[in-house]
Amino acid sequence: MAGQVPEGSQFDARQYDTKMNELLTADGQDFFTTYDEVYDSFDAMGLQENLLRGIYAYGFEKPSAIQQRGIVPFCKGLDVIQQAQSGTGKTATFCSGILQQLDYGLVECQALVFAPTRELAQQIEKVMRALGDYLGVKVHACFGGTSVREDQRILSSGVHVVVGTPGRVFDMLQRQSLRPDYIRMFVLDEADEMLSRGFKDQIYDIFQLLPSKVQVGVFSATMPPEALEITRKFMNNPVRILVKRDELTLEGIKQFYVNIEREEWKLETLCDLYETLAITQSVIFVNTRRKVDWLTDKMRSRDHTVSATHGDMDQNTRDIIMREFRSGSSRVLITTDLLARGIDVQQVSLVINYDLPTQPENYLHRIGRSGRFGRKGVAINFVTRDDERMLFDIQRFYNVVIEELPSNVADLL
Repeated sequence: MAGQVPEGSQFDARQYDTKMNELLTADGQDFFTTYDEVYDSFDAMGLQENLLRGIYAYGFEKPSAIQQRGIVPFCKGLDVIQQAQSGTGKTATFCSGILQQLDYGLVECQALVFAPTRELAQQIEKVMRALGDYLGVKVHACFGGTSVREDQRILSSGVHVVVGTPGRVFDMLQRQSLRPDYIRMFVLDEADEMLSRGFKDQIYDIFQLLPSKVQVGVFSATMPPEALEITRKFMNNPVRILVKRDELTLEGIKQFYVNIEREEWKLETLCDLYETLAITQSVIFVNTRRKVDWLTDKMRSRDHTVSATHGDMDQNTRDIIMREFRSGSSRVLITTDLLARGIDVQQVSLVINYDLPTQPENYLHRIGRSGRFGRKGVAINFVTRDDERMLFDIQRFYNVVIEELPSNVADLL
């Protein structure tokens, strides 16, 4: 099945590449300038000593590929559009670029970072604080589901960087609790998600309020054409550090499919696999919040211990569940794509796509969470007859072959 080409496949790789090339040229001129300098060590980047101390204290020794090419142009104040796979260190890339450029004597918001979910905003805040530990940076994460008054109090006391989701940040700007006058760096993390329909208008509205000479950084694991189209509207001759589609590797992650003819047979298959799951930390992805609840109930009714998280839960509940999962006291997490990018769990070595993602791009976000930084990981995809086309699209998109699951799956973990 995996090798067959279904007729009329929805995703056309050649069309994608053609569209990308069209977007990368404006009026016959190349819209981007390429930046080819590579720095093999953090020491060679000309960073402040106290930022270097923070980088090394955080545990970084040698910069990753995206850090080797991406930190310096951002530090130079250039607009940048960078594409790198989840787990390759792009958060530290823009955090370093911001921390290098801040005026620490001015306790005003000078950098604004947007993330698509609260979890990711909190993760970025954590990295920014850690890397800026010796610089005395003041960072505040600003997102819905928390006290507006508390946000106002912290912002009025003065911060250097605000990390947040667009809704709450826009609210703070409208209330004039967050003043845009000193903002000179604006970063969109996970731009493909941010610029999808839900956030596009809010980003435009906020961009109108920022000073005209703001530096813009766009960071993403995948760069769909619509994201490139939008970045052209508000970036000034950006430096392009772009991984080509066929260079998006899923190296180190073994990928398999299980042929399950009908949707209703998936549950039995998952229960058969459960003992294997419990060996290691696992994330199970489904496509809707309602299905998270349904699958969680079904698993628990069969005495299987699972945790679940999705966007309808209140923030406190989500925080507690994620803390339990990170600490290892909970071993199996059921969730949706929305929260895939906020799950920064180094020890996840098994991802199960109970439902295949609806877009090939999202496959990377899900399974890129396993096997990070050279650890081995396994991804298992449940495939019904209706999913065969999407499985084919995913294989063509990432230039991979996904094989049928062998019976000795436990040995692979």
